[in-house]
Amino acid sequence: MVRLNEIRAGEVTVDAPPATDAGLVFIGRIHTPWTSRLECPRLGRPDGPVCRVALFEPWLAALDGIAAFERLEVLYWMHLSRRDLVRQSPADDGVTRGTFALRSPARPNPIGTAIVTLVGIEGATLSVRGLDCLDGTPLIDLKPDRGLFTPLARPQKGDFDVGDAKPDEPA
Repeated sequence: MVRLNEIRAGEVTVDAPPATDAGLVFIGRIHTPWTSRLECPRLGRPDGPVCRVALFEPWLAALDGIAAFERLEVLYWMHLSRRDLVRQSPADDGVTRGTFALRSPARPNPIGTAIVTLVGIEGATLSVRGLDCLDGTPLIDLKPDRGLFTPLARPQKGDFDVGDAKPDEPA
């Protein structure tokens, strides 16, 4: 069972460096039925409850055209999550894994992402299914699901690169 902010056997924390401002702006709030991590699902379900994604002004115009997509990617800030765990034991059995090998909310930058089904739009509020975050979670961004999106801009050179191309080695 999930417990709040515990350190389980074998888990490792670090003293995280101070945060620097990346210029992140919350563009809205997410409203779900869950007010505690003890209730919140670990993964959103396509048949889960309808949740609301409410955009703040001045971002309403950014929704233009989004109704054309059945699925969206929602990026959000898991504001109540720990940020200091580098090894975690999700099964609470003493076996640990690195944070980057897990989809745990405890991470250095607690950015969550979910692919959701768009149910409807009313003004600045989207109704969706498939979220797995707490009520009041800050919204970072919305994007069409990449599997349904075809770039609208003209192609550029990198769009056609294939094979074993590797970035230059650092000096």
